[in-house]
Amino acid sequence: MLIRYRKNYEKIAMGLLSFMPTEKELKKLQQTMKHYETNDDWQLFLWKEEEDVIGIIGVVLRAGQVEIQHISVNPSHRHQGIGKEMVKALKDLYPNHELKPNEFTAAFLEKCEL
Repeated sequence: MLIRYRKNYEKIAMGLLSFMPTEKELKKLQQTMKHYETNDDWQLFLWKEEEDVIGIIGVVLRAGQVEIQHISVNPSHRHQGIGKEMVKALKDLYPNHELKPNEFTAAFLEKCEL
């Protein structure tokens, strides 16, 4: 289930975002988290199954578009279709928007073929 990021999920969110190639450095990761916390156009969602948060997807909302900035799944839960489920849930959440990848999420979004 896709849930909106809240401050009490910060450590979990940072851990999941740190799997993104662009978010390896702590300072960069902290800046990214600040963007999600302070900009209304930047939205961060967590994927929760039962009691565990196992995935994260971050987007920037633009006129008629939802640009996927980050997508990450806990390594022990990969290759189970969770990333695809997150993208599908995002499509359902923003039905009148076009999903667009950035350069780091494009290859994954192509695999989803939704």
